Amino acid sequence: MTKYTNKCYCGNSLPYEECCQRIHLNQQKALSSEQLMRARYSAFVVQNIDFLYNSFHPTTRNFQDKKEIEMWAKESKWMQLHILTSTTSVVEFEAHYLDAQLNLQIHHERSNFKQIKGVWYYVDGDLIA
Repeated sequence: MTKYTNKCYCGNSLPYEECCQRIHLNQQKALSSEQLMRARYSAFVVQNIDFLYNSFHPTTRNFQDKKEIEMWAKESKWMQLHILTSTTSVVEFEAHYLDAQLNLQIHHERSNFKQIKGVWYYVDGDLIA
């Protein structure tokens, strides 16, 4: 019997358990800024607020509000992620989601990442209109 597996929420062909969940359980498993970005998107889908908060760079983490992150994750229906460009430390992406009123939204961002002792962190991002 063949086990049916869905693609990960981030769009990779691997199932979630073999893709982003591994990074959610151990952030050190993100080997690139793009892998961390994909894991952060999947964390919104599965509402893993602790991972989202902890994957912020330590210098910016204190400026984040976990309740706001949780509210956005829970009130949105995350549809799909498109990685537009990816370099060593910058990922440009579009995250498609339905807002609380079920209106389609596209969050287009150019995100900056940094590594500390081999662990990738999200620093900040610029919204693109």
